[in-house]
Amino acid sequence: MSTIDVEGTGTAEDPWILTTPPGKSEFEAYRDPDANPPALVVQVGATELRYQLRCIEDLHAMLTARGDWMLLGNADEQKPAAADTVEAWGRSADNPVGGWYGIRKGLRGRFGNYVPPVLEALGLAEVEHNPRNNRIRAR
Repeated sequence: MSTIDVEGTGTAEDPWILTTPPGKSEFEAYRDPDANPPALVVQVGATELRYQLRCIEDLHAMLTARGDWMLLGNADEQKPAAADTVEAWGRSADNPVGGWYGIRKGLRGRFGNYVPPVLEALGLAEVEHNPRNNRIRAR
């Protein structure tokens, strides 16, 4: 696996154009450091999801400390996340923010689907791109 070729610079004016790990859906993402709180904005069609911007550094730090692959997981906010997945970590009381990285109630899930491609685009992680059960590890 190698660093992917990514369009965009990750700003609101020039967002990253990314695909979900299985490669089935395209989405845009960008940093909004001036938001309150600072946000990673993900645009999927007409839906906008926002995660605390620090999730990029926090997820990378956790993966680096883990030192091995981790399943991504993928679940809407209303559904439980599988244990020991990026999705579960992104809503766990044991993560650095003590709960959800997602900012807007009702749209806080899918962390394991949209944040790992951002880490991959930044060269911070390797992400598998299989039809199912993808994993991530820190670079």
